[in-house]
Amino acid sequence: MIETFSAILEWVVQPILTGLGIATLEDYVKDFFKDRIKDVEGLAKKPFAKDAVRDALKDFRIFFEQELERSGLDKKQIQQYLQPLKQQFIEQPPVRQVLGSAFQGNCRVLDTAIFLDQSWQTLTLQHPVRRNLPTFTRIVPSNLFKDQPTPSLPHAFSWERVTEKYLESVKLIRQQNAELREFLDSQKLDSINQSLEAIARVPVGFEVEKYQEGLRQQYEYLDLANLHITGEQYERLTVKEIFIPQNARSCQEYLPKDYELPKEIQKRLRERGDIAAEISPEDLERYQQAYTQQQADSVLKVIDDVNYPYLVILGDPGSGKSTLLKYLALQWAKLSPSQLQLRSQPIHLLIELRKYNRSKDENECNNFLEFMERGSSWIGHLNKSSLHKRLQAGCAVVMFDGLDEVFEVEKRNRIVDQIHNFTQTYPTVKVIVTSRVIGYQQQRLKNAQFHHFMLQDFEPEQIQEFIQKWHELTFTDRLKKAASLERLDKAIGESRAIRELAGNPLLLTMMAILNRNQELPRFRAKLYEEASKVLLHKWDFEVKEKLNNDRLDPYVIDEEVKQSICGRIAYTMQSSSKQLGNIISREDLRQTITDSLSGLMGTGATACAKLMVDQLRERNFILCFLGGYNEDYFAFVHRTFLEYFCAWELVRQFEKQRTLQLDGLIQIFREHWRDESWHEVLRLMAGMLDANFTGELLEYLIGENGEGENFSNLFLAAQCLDEVRNTNTIDGIASQLRDRVKELTKYGNITGSKTLGYYRRVYQIIRPAVAAVAATWKDDPETLPWLKQLAHSDDDGDVRIAAVQELARGWKDDPKLFELLCEVAINDPFDHRGKSRWSNPRQTALAAMIELYPDRPQTLEIVRDRAQNDSDEMLHNFAQKKLAELERQ
Repeated sequence: MIETFSAILEWVVQPILTGLGIATLEDYVKDFFKDRIKDVEGLAKKPFAKDAVRDALKDFRIFFEQELERSGLDKKQIQQYLQPLKQQFIEQPPVRQVLGSAFQGNCRVLDTAIFLDQSWQTLTLQHPVRRNLPTFTRIVPSNLFKDQPTPSLPHAFSWERVTEKYLESVKLIRQQNAELREFLDSQKLDSINQSLEAIARVPVGFEVEKYQEGLRQQYEYLDLANLHITGEQYERLTVKEIFIPQNARSCQEYLPKDYELPKEIQKRLRERGDIAAEISPEDLERYQQAYTQQQADSVLKVIDDVNYPYLVILGDPGSGKSTLLKYLALQWAKLSPSQLQLRSQPIHLLIELRKYNRSKDENECNNFLEFMERGSSWIGHLNKSSLHKRLQAGCAVVMFDGLDEVFEVEKRNRIVDQIHNFTQTYPTVKVIVTSRVIGYQQQRLKNAQFHHFMLQDFEPEQIQEFIQKWHELTFTDRLKKAASLERLDKAIGESRAIRELAGNPLLLTMMAILNRNQELPRFRAKLYEEASKVLLHKWDFEVKEKLNNDRLDPYVIDEEVKQSICGRIAYTMQSSSKQLGNIISREDLRQTITDSLSGLMGTGATACAKLMVDQLRERNFILCFLGGYNEDYFAFVHRTFLEYFCAWELVRQFEKQRTLQLDGLIQIFREHWRDESWHEVLRLMAGMLDANFTGELLEYLIGENGEGENFSNLFLAAQCLDEVRNTNTIDGIASQLRDRVKELTKYGNITGSKTLGYYRRVYQIIRPAVAAVAATWKDDPETLPWLKQLAHSDDDGDVRIAAVQELARGWKDDPKLFELLCEVAINDPFDHRGKSRWSNPRQTALAAMIELYPDRPQTLEIVRDRAQNDSDEMLHNFAQKKLAELERQ
């Protein structure tokens, strides 16, 4: 092996060592033993210390080069790494200190390898490799290498192997250098005495009960201050009482939000290595199906699973990430002293990363243990030495909350590295990290063996459980509680929009608050208006003092101005030619706010806009900062608010500013009715406008030829009509639209070749047509009889299926529905042969019976009959499976 590297030693190592002057080598010795040796100045002058450092450096370089060769590089390629190793890498005092710690015997292979790897990566970022850089083929003077780039190490290169060899080498150097060994042993004795004195000054008690009390005081009660909600009925709410554990899905292989970002942003992030490599459309579809079809488990079950020692819990703003960790901490905090003694009850440490980051910036701490011992933002300080022992024993669950709330990318990456190092130092400790999903960089913690899970929206039964708890806890008057509960339950059940928002815990809480003293608006536009008023209170721009100093009036920014600003922002985002969706650059955001304020603040608008954009970095309500991956972008926290504010802005231009005429409104519909991303905006506009103007828009949509788009113009028109508060003035247009949509249920009777494509097209038209009539004209007395007639006797099986589905969805309380479902489940003549789908009306009716009437004896009888007698193989198997489930109940 010496022969293999003799040439390298001859032209690189030996000149470097020979060229080290006395003062330079003394500096190396000082760095090697800095903060470890009391008389480091005296040691630096000792020949035996210089010899030890020289030998250690020589061996380190040899092991480094051996690993390069093992990685597959030839001599010429290896040469490209040698000057950066000498001129940049070993010249770093922290690197020397880590290498020197090996002489003290407190240097671990993995920790040292991680540090060296990060130090080299830092150099590659500071001195990146340029393209078309010529290969070094000869020796050049060392001063020419000062500004040369630092190349990335080969993929197969292992710092662990280098470090392991180096530590063994240093151990041998120490054994063979008697003078150095004697000196270090004497210093070690002094160090032990100093440590004993330090321990005597530190409280020996590990005050777990004090920490428990701190957790309860800090987190026990639900914090609604962010929504500017006060009142005795809300001050009594505790996290434990109101908490509903959500479900979570694994997103280890597929992070949905990455692929929902605009292509332009995806490309930029891939170039930075922040998201996974691009995949084919086929693989993307496969990943999406695997993600959506997997069984979602309770997030508490996921956390308790021993197969996931390190977890990242992701979620949208308001999805309950922080509440989840508070709940876990509080569950531990209620344990009695005797329970705390059990090995199965590890201490739960909750670290809010924004507070940790602030403490670090203020030089209160350098790492997590120091933060928990003396950080001003930590509750119930814990002795670092005792805590270290607990962590070594694995008797802890450590929860890092809000990675996304560390906005500066460099600081956030440093904290990610610290979390990784924490798991390496304490490998048996359970670690949980939470982050907002938008902009989260998955790969780094994924490489550190963290498993990723995505919080899901509340399921219908979870929504019901929440509102039941909410009313039990916030109402004392029995009659008022019953009325409010019925009102909210009805609003969620009848409005798809409200139901969609209710899946988010924060927005569901907001609706419960709004519902206390008023009926939730049936019409979505009004609901969003009320919700936005609550959220806009929090957008309270803490810039008044700065504006006053600039002789600007901050009080002109009232609620109406905020609404106007949001409207302009939403319209800018929705109508952008870049088609970026719910995302806006800092520059565009600042300019939009400036334009909104120019009429109120004149030349001061630009300064005000800058302050407001900066303030948004710490707001997670109407608008949020996408600091997770790029400091230059912002978004609405929920696309619903983007759509609402965009519609609001267009209606404002029409009704108040008069910059948009009726022809302009029709033009907006003309340009966008084929684009589904605009449908919500167009529907909300229809609900905000006077009914007569909406009627004009409906007439335009009805008159369009939409057959090439599967008549989406008519379906959109029906949805717009459903938003109108008073349809009396446009009753004729509504009747015309209803008749046109009903006609589409006969689309399958057209003549032509009955190909697979034909059946698919029919399926995409007639089923939505039935659903549109059932939804938009649900209160029409003709609708229920019409649906029953379709379910009984329409010639098209798809129409019968759609009718059964809509009856089960919207008329489950009809006393004759069960009888109809029984009739269809037994006698429908559907035959799937020649069709592109396997479902049939009998199966649809059977599934509805099981869901709506599982306890009726006749349900079990019919399921058993279909399991034994149905001629359709798929239905036969379906009935057998359901029969087994019913009989087990």
